[in-house]
Amino acid sequence: MSNPDLSQPQSNLVTRRMSEHQQQEQSDFIVRFWGVRGLIPTPGVNSHRYGGNTACLEMDIAGKYLIFDGGTGLRILGNSWKNLPQPIEAHLFFSNSQSNHIQGFPFFAPAFVSENCFHIYGTAASNGASIKQCLCDQMLQPHFPYPLQAMQSELKFHNVVPGNGIEIDGIMVNTAFVNQNQKSIGFRVTWGNCSVAYVTDLCENMEPSDRDRTIELVRNVDLLIANAAYTPLMPRNYDDKSHWQVAVDLAREVNAKQLVISHHHPDDSDEFLDEAQSLIQLAFPKGLLAREGLELVVNG
Repeated sequence: MSNPDLSQPQSNLVTRRMSEHQQQEQSDFIVRFWGVRGLIPTPGVNSHRYGGNTACLEMDIAGKYLIFDGGTGLRILGNSWKNLPQPIEAHLFFSNSQSNHIQGFPFFAPAFVSENCFHIYGTAASNGASIKQCLCDQMLQPHFPYPLQAMQSELKFHNVVPGNGIEIDGIMVNTAFVNQNQKSIGFRVTWGNCSVAYVTDLCENMEPSDRDRTIELVRNVDLLIANAAYTPLMPRNYDDKSHWQVAVDLAREVNAKQLVISHHHPDDSDEFLDEAQSLIQLAFPKGLLAREGLELVVNG
């Protein structure tokens, strides 16, 4: 795992991505963070270093593009693809259909380009709605001026059955319910000797069945990307470890080589997150907090 440049702002990542994509080695497994907030976007002076966009993660695996969650960071990701070879084919996985995971999809510019193709994966929401229905509903009047049908790209929807695997040109994506009550899926992506797990709905009091499935999914991964567990209205301070301890404990238990904690609470300022990161690295030296523009190269 290469050492990340934690000072790199997102705009620099976009610029470098647009100017250097042709030099990328076809053997690379690159993870990029485009949105790192939970619940609601939080732009402002107190969040400019870690970022205020909601969840969006990209895995660039030997020229294959896998996206996890479509929060507002998806818009920035789409803008970074302007200079990529066209047309684009990519795979977009939703861990759940709550608003902070899907709200960037209507602003994903590549989906409006007719030559592009996107495979979209998700499971049924808690009300039984498919991922296609959830994406359609948020683009209906009066919520949005253009319906899903305005997207001219080819959209191929896949209903995910948690526990089943998905194979994409030699890349294996395993799935499991991390939080069955919220219908939240965790993903493990394996390519060659490299493995990355993405789980977004850990909680302090996980159901035993959820916990067992999660441990089995993420055991011995090279990189574990997990959320901080928190109660949205509960005040926190630097000494209260509960918001990140769940992820650290999981990383230890499953022998993860590196941990990145994302989905930061809207009230967590840059200063709060700096202090939290110091505490995390004392507890788990290979742990850090996600920030927009963070890029990691995964080595098995």
